Amino acid sequence: MDWTWLLSASAFAVAMSATPGPNNTMVVASGATYGFARTVPHMLGIAAGFPVMLIVLGTAGLPLLTDPRVHAVLKWVGAAYLLWLAWKIAAAEPDPAVAAAKPGAPGRPLGFLQAALFQWVNPKAWIIAAGALATYTAEGQGASPAATLLLALVFGLVAVPCVALWTLVGVGTARVLRSRRAMRLFNLAMAGLLVASLVPVLAE
Repeated sequence: MDWTWLLSASAFAVAMSATPGPNNTMVVASGATYGFARTVPHMLGIAAGFPVMLIVLGTAGLPLLTDPRVHAVLKWVGAAYLLWLAWKIAAAEPDPAVAAAKPGAPGRPLGFLQAALFQWVNPKAWIIAAGALATYTAEGQGASPAATLLLALVFGLVAVPCVALWTLVGVGTARVLRSRRAMRLFNLAMAGLLVASLVPVLAE
């Protein structure tokens, strides 16, 4: 590991964390519906959850990532959970004030632990983890512990500004879409994008 490795790994982390996917779609919808402050636990859950996932997978060994049984379970469990999250987004109360007064209502913001655990059923997270560990930590048949820890740290640091920017996109959208009907349509569009992200996974 040297500065070339660090720059390359950082660029990879930015590219993977900043591009559209289930995590970013959900924080956009949350930012638009609930605002930035109430989405912070969700953002921190993503920023902490994926690095932990990298460390666990790197410790367990790279062969786990290529096990077809693991991918089969991931595909269907992840699809079911993403559909449930899409429903939560579609059913979210368009008025943040009303949503805040109804903590048990469908579509309340995802919490820290929920967002962290979601990484384990997020198909994009598994693809990124497999590519990152194989490219930046591969050492014989396993992964270098030191490289895995540093890579996890890089992803954790990069994730915070990336998901924060996507959340701000949602917050800005809410300021433009002022009517309940417009916000409802926006939430339905975000739910549709989340469902659309399943198509490549289920088409395999």
